Amino acid sequence: MDVDARGVRTYYDELGTGEPVVLLHGGGVTADSWQGQARALAAQYRVLIPERRGHGRTPDVDGPVSMEIFAADTAAFVEALELGPVHVVGWSDGGKVGMSLALSRPDLVRKLVLIGTELTHAGGTAANQALLEPGGLEFLAAAFRAQYEPLSPDGPEHFDVVFAKWAQMWKTLPDVELAVLKALPMPVLLMQGDDDCVRIEHTAEVARAIPDAQVAVVPGSSHGLPLEKPEVVNRLLLDFLAGPQAPKFMPLGDLSS
Repeated sequence: MDVDARGVRTYYDELGTGEPVVLLHGGGVTADSWQGQARALAAQYRVLIPERRGHGRTPDVDGPVSMEIFAADTAAFVEALELGPVHVVGWSDGGKVGMSLALSRPDLVRKLVLIGTELTHAGGTAANQALLEPGGLEFLAAAFRAQYEPLSPDGPEHFDVVFAKWAQMWKTLPDVELAVLKALPMPVLLMQGDDDCVRIEHTAEVARAIPDAQVAVVPGSSHGLPLEKPEVVNRLLLDFLAGPQAPKFMPLGDLSS
């Protein structure tokens, strides 16, 4: 299916009924990356998985890209389908888009989940930061080209154009000022693998900045957490989305200070 969102003919998958949950894929990949979650969530929710401009089956648009542009596109997608406030689950770059949406349009976000998402450059591990060096970018280009070329309506030859946009965005991505996170009105869950490219200390720092944020660090997993441990991720998501947080018996840890 597709819908016009701010002039972008946006492809999306949809399944299930109930409160809407919008799944935001990572950079350079497609809606297919959520296969491990879509059906499990669709048993209780209306699941929508849009592909951002220049990703998957959604065409590119002239001009640069940024998390703010992607967030505005996502807001337009939610409004075009008249979804009202939605649960937003973002993985990697999708989490950055989700956070940008939550900060700019909190009226559209019921609950927010970030998976493997750093909000500052220092929040990534050294290996993650090395991906922005020439060798790292070559590695990413090869991996993302394989997903882009079979699906893009712009044709395989357009990949170099969109990858140059992504690389420029990643290199110039501004840090999120953690102080602004205290204004977030919605419940937030931060999730990552214990061997993720996001520093666990950074995720704890982000959690401390968000009132009543929840944190889940999944053992034996990396940045590919939703692919590696789908059943664990699904349990955490369903529990978080289901209702209010249960009262804490002894909230005495670092995240409460």
